[in-house]
Order: sequence, then structure tokens, then C-alpha cells
Amino acid sequence: MNQTTVSAVESSAIRKVAWRLVPFVALMFFVNYLDRTAISFAAPNGMNVDLALSAAQFGFASGIFFLGYILLEVPSNLALHRFGARKWLARIMVSWGVVALLFTWVDSAGGLYFLRFMLGVAEAGFFPGAILFLSLWVPARYRSRILALFYLAQPLTTVIGAPLAAALIQHDGAFFGLAGWRFMFFGVAVPAIVLGVIAWFYLVDRPADARWLAAEEKAWLTAELEGESRKKIGASHEKKGLKQAFFSGRVWALCLIYFGFIYGLYALAFFLPTIIGGFEAQFGTSFDLMQKGLITAIPYLPAAIVLYFWSRDATRRGVRRWHIALPAFTGAVSVPLALFMDSPAATVAMITITACSIFAALPNFWTLPTRFLDGAAAAAGVALINTIGNIAGFSSGYLTGALHDLTGSYTLPMFVVGGFMAMAGVLMLLISRQPRSDISAVRQTAATRH
Repeated sequence: MNQTTVSAVESSAIRKVAWRLVPFVALMFFVNYLDRTAISFAAPNGMNVDLALSAAQFGFASGIFFLGYILLEVPSNLALHRFGARKWLARIMVSWGVVALLFTWVDSAGGLYFLRFMLGVAEAGFFPGAILFLSLWVPARYRSRILALFYLAQPLTTVIGAPLAAALIQHDGAFFGLAGWRFMFFGVAVPAIVLGVIAWFYLVDRPADARWLAAEEKAWLTAELEGESRKKIGASHEKKGLKQAFFSGRVWALCLIYFGFIYGLYALAFFLPTIIGGFEAQFGTSFDLMQKGLITAIPYLPAAIVLYFWSRDATRRGVRRWHIALPAFTGAVSVPLALFMDSPAATVAMITITACSIFAALPNFWTLPTRFLDGAAAAAGVALINTIGNIAGFSSGYLTGALHDLTGSYTLPMFVVGGFMAMAGVLMLLISRQPRSDISAVRQTAATRH
């Protein structure tokens, strides 16, 4: 087979994977992120008042989700590795959809805590499972591009989800007498159940089983992925599975880096609507419910654009440490500065820089674990990293609310966010350079293209 034919098969195979799998898995992620952050839209629009929640109680309710997630994160991803992504991701979606639906009728702070915890239990393993699933479909040199397309769903969740949540909340009492925030929970839960059922029939576990790939495309993808598996760094030691993941210093460094980014991500996700709701007292401005939803969405559209082009550059050059460290330092500076701006527009602009920084780094970050982990070690390592991120999700929600109650403002909480993001940047600069085999692969790909 000549080089032209090989290149044509390669291009066709990657294009089919990108079009067939990424949009659907990204849609699953869109619903996943919307369901876990729906509480942030409900809080300033009636839920906190109806359930008599303080800022610390709301923060605890936001964060306790991650405790449930943490308990089952690694076991869930190992189950996905054993039973296959199609069955396991579909099961996860239906489970969390049912739990999310129950938020419609929550009537106390204790009930809210319980349901948030159970939502985490139900969702456990979805995100790392989706990352692992997509990583196992494409060679390393394409993962930054594929994961960037997948990750676009997260900022777009707020771009679309914030106005959608506002629209649902406006139907106060219109459906069976439900308060607007309760109807919003109902409206965002049902799609998870529907998508879970569809996923059972739509997803395919591996290229060899994909009817929508031509025989030569299956052969090329299978050969590339098996070849990479044999060439993992330290291949003779990678069969240690769980031990390789849990006792790797590099894995734990990646855990702490991810902690810093996720702490910032969820501090913004859970408290940005509340911060925007405080503009009236801070600046003397007044916005209706839909305007607040649109303002909440503003930072995330530029974030989606930056994510795409930053990851495109990372795909072209090969992911470098500065692709992750530079956004970390930018976010570390911009997030506390947002609270010292003198107008709503300037505050939102600075928050936009923070959102762009976080989302620019995350898809490129997720190309790192599968460079040196394979098989069960990859499943466990990706899950462990995401577990530590979920600890950040819990602590950011609770600490941000508790520090606000203690100080009466969001100034100290946002400086804490900046500190954790700075930590992520420093650690990214300190970890070892990317493996030589990855550099060689990037150079070989670039040489082939030119």
C-alpha cells in the first residue's frame, strides 16, 4: 500500500470517528454538566429562599455531589474497562437522569444534600470513562484535537444552558403548580434518561466492531492503536495495572495540576450566577432573570472559541507544557482581579479571561495520562486524576461559601482560587518533559504532512 493510500485511509478513519462519536459523546457531556450545575441556576432564583439555605449550606450542597462521585470513580472506570463503554456509559446516564429528576420535589436542606450525594454516586465514572473511550479510538497525535471537540460541550453548556435554565425558571407555577426552579430541574433531567437509552444502541466499544468503518479503516486504526500500546513508556512495567497508576509520581503530579484547574472551574460554575445577582447591590444595576442568564453565559462563548484554537495549536505543535502552564498563570491572576473591577462589564470581562484560561488548558491536559499508561492502568489513572479533581469540586463549593459567610465578600475565596491555579502552573513546569516517543510521533506526522 503506497503512502497516498495510507494517508487517505488515515484521514478518512479519523474523520469518521470525529463525526460519528465525538458529537454524541459531547452531547452526553453537555447534559451531564448541565445536570450537575443546575443547582447554581436554581440557587438565586428561589431555591435558596424556599429551602432556607445560607451561602455555606448552598456551597456544601454543591460540593457534596463530588463526595459521592469520589467513592465510586475508580471502581466505575474499571467496570467500564471490563464491561465496555457502550453498556456502562448508557447505565450511568439513565441512573443519574432518574436521580436528577427527583430534585423536582426536594423540600429541605437535608433532602438536597442527600440527592446531590446520590447524583454524584450515579454519575461516577462518566467523565473519565468518556475521556478514556475517546482516547482508545484515535492515535496519540490526534487526541488533542478529538478531546478539544469533546470538551467544547462544557463551556457551551453554560452558553446554551444558562438561558435555557432561565427560560424554564420563568415558567413559575405553569406546570402542575411547580415553582420555576423545580420545573427547571425537571426539564434538564429528562434528556439524560433519553440519551442513556439511545447510547446503548448507538455507541461501539472498539474500531473492529464499527460497521460504519471500511475494512481498511478498521485495520489501520487497530494496527495504530495496538502499536502505540506496545510502545508505551516503560512498556515492560505497564502491566502492573492499578499499582502503576496509584504509585506513579507523574500520575500524582497530574492529580494536583487537575485539582487546581477544577477548583477554579467549579468556583466559577457554582457561584458566578450568585455573583452576577449581587451586581445590583454592588453597582446599582438591575437585570431581569433572562438578562442574568445571558450575562452568566457571556464568559463561556469566548472560552469555547479559545479552547478550539488553543487546542488546534497544540495539535499542530504537539502538546507542550506551556499549553497548560500559561493558561494556569493567566487564570491565577485574572480571577481575583475580577472582584476589583469598577463595573459589571469589566467584572464579566475579567471572569471571561479566567474561563478562557481554564478551558484552554483542560483538553490538552487530558492528552497526558494516556501517553504513559495503558489498559487497566490507564483506566485507573484517568479515574484517579478525575477523583482528585472531584475533591477540588467539593472543596471549592464548600470553602467558597464558607469563606464568603466568614468575610462577607467573595474577595478571599477568589484569591484562594487564584492560588490553586498558580499551583497548577508551577507543577506543570516542574514535571518531566513529554516522552521522546511522543515528540518523535509528532515530528513524524508533521514530516508526512509536508
